[in-house]
Amino acid sequence: MWDFTEAQFAWFGLTFGVSAFMLYMLFIVLQLAWESKAGKFGTFVIFLGLAFGMLGFVTKGVIQWVIDN
Repeated sequence: MWDFTEAQFAWFGLTFGVSAFMLYMLFIVLQLAWESKAGKFGTFVIFLGLAFGMLGFVTKGVIQWVIDN
């Protein structure tokens, strides 16, 4: 359509689409902590439990980038 290959389109979607979705998920977790009045430690526990998988996904991308370059 705009002279993009399938690989370029997939890279764009995975890079920016998943990043935007992860930022939205962090917003939801922060809002959950705010509405529950969890405090500092409670907010830390909520982020540890709900956002730990996203940290692994980001770490995987960084490790792949380091190995490729």
